[in-house]
Amino acid sequence: MTDNMVSRNATYSIGDLAREFDLTTRTIRFYEDVGLLQPVRQGTGGRVRVYSPRDRARLKLILRAKRLGFSLSEARQIIEMYDSPRDTETQMRAYLEALATHRQRLEMQLAELQANLMEVESHEEQARQAWRQMQAGAQEQE
Repeated sequence: MTDNMVSRNATYSIGDLAREFDLTTRTIRFYEDVGLLQPVRQGTGGRVRVYSPRDRARLKLILRAKRLGFSLSEARQIIEMYDSPRDTETQMRAYLEALATHRQRLEMQLAELQANLMEVESHEEQARQAWRQMQAGAQEQE
């Protein structure tokens, strides 16, 4: 389902959203438990969750933030920017700052991973040399 197909009056069950976004219903309930989604409760005892287009859009933003590596609290801040009154310059500035901070964190992690890879490669080469020496010694004994 594309965003263009979503009508303002559309509603979704937890199963609908789970299928559309390839999530478990438990994951969607977790996002509800932490306050990121707020479905209307219907039925006996409020056991049936009914999600609005707003909930669907929020879920899409949560998943986008997660895919980019943001924490849930960072995702919440981004989502709240979209929910706040439309001061787009302030929102865009805050979003750009969040992206810049996240980029710096990822670049630091990447540098650490590259250093780790170099160390692993060094140990691999040392192990290969030791293995070759072991093989050469074994052949001499034959």
